[in-house]
Amino acid sequence: MAVDNSVDPAAWIAEHLAAGEPDLLRQMVKTMAEALMSAEADSLCGAEYGRRSNERVNSRNGYRAREWDTRAGTVELAIPKLRTGSYFPEWLLERRRRAEQALVSVIATSYLLGVSTRRVDKLVEQMGITGISKSQVSEMSKILDAQVEAFRTRPLEAGPYTFVWIDALTQKVREGGRTVNVHVLAATGVNADGHREILGMQVTSAEDGAGWVAFLRDLVARGLSGVQLVVSDAHRGLTEAIAATLPGAAWQRCRTHYLRNLLTKVPKSAQPWVATLVRTIFDQPAEDQVRAQHARVVEALEAKHPAAAEHLDTAREDLLAFTAFPRQLWRQIWSNNPQERLNKEIRRRTDVVGIFPDRNAIVRLVGAVLMEQTDEWAETRRYMGLEFLAKARL
Repeated sequence: MAVDNSVDPAAWIAEHLAAGEPDLLRQMVKTMAEALMSAEADSLCGAEYGRRSNERVNSRNGYRAREWDTRAGTVELAIPKLRTGSYFPEWLLERRRRAEQALVSVIATSYLLGVSTRRVDKLVEQMGITGISKSQVSEMSKILDAQVEAFRTRPLEAGPYTFVWIDALTQKVREGGRTVNVHVLAATGVNADGHREILGMQVTSAEDGAGWVAFLRDLVARGLSGVQLVVSDAHRGLTEAIAATLPGAAWQRCRTHYLRNLLTKVPKSAQPWVATLVRTIFDQPAEDQVRAQHARVVEALEAKHPAAAEHLDTAREDLLAFTAFPRQLWRQIWSNNPQERLNKEIRRRTDVVGIFPDRNAIVRLVGAVLMEQTDEWAETRRYMGLEFLAKARL
């Protein structure tokens, strides 16, 4: 018998959403459940809430609160009341497990595939809810979009953001009947409280200077300030945009990106040795020792790999910019790069999609991941100590 190895994207992302940050999922479940009840109440009334209509047979009369236990925690729902008769969603009384699974599936599908009224309507029917119009289903998905948009455009009020990491990821999307690559630009910063925070994200057609300038200008307009050091790869358009929009900020070349570039200069058999050798530069306890070790590594490479030695020597100041800051912060600046870890998490969520139907779907899913990550960082211990952050700002 043949085995079906296909993956249901909605089920896959639903499983990971359920296992993820509870506050984000709980808020999404609450939003979707209340939107479903509102749409169902509108259907019973014969007209949408607040709209005059000759077809109206009933009207709303406030709400009553009810707690609903879900895998994401207890959700406090506001259930619509009617002026004549009563309303209570049967799906909330019975088949609770199935109802909750359908809700999470609705959320997953919305975030994976964009606003698809047909798909969402089918999932809503699994809960026994009928009579909801396509426009109402579309409106429910837009509510989720609004949450992501509010996160992406929020004022950056927790500054100064002393350290900022910037990177881009490529995603595939269908446009004009073709599959094309677009770029997701994202920035992470350390705020005044020492916690990491996602500062923003945008989707652009090309990773060029114009796109990076627009992205960074948006961050500045929303409140990005006090930046002392920016960590990124050496993309020319990006480095020029940093200089143009964040005057006074130093630039540190991302160690992870640089090492990938350097290893292309040596044979594959020598790459592990070269990588280990370069890492010793960053393991030194003081600035003079860091620079001395950099010189020794360049000298060690010259005999067998002169191209790599020249490449490393040219990149010296870009790689060692971190030494101008307190030694206690060095590891957080160039090691355990939060942007690199974030990229892996985004990839884990987006790889199952493969090709997105439109750019809005990318914003929807990646935005949800970034919201989730920011919430998680806010609840963990500080990424950088306040004392050392204060010294870095002097």
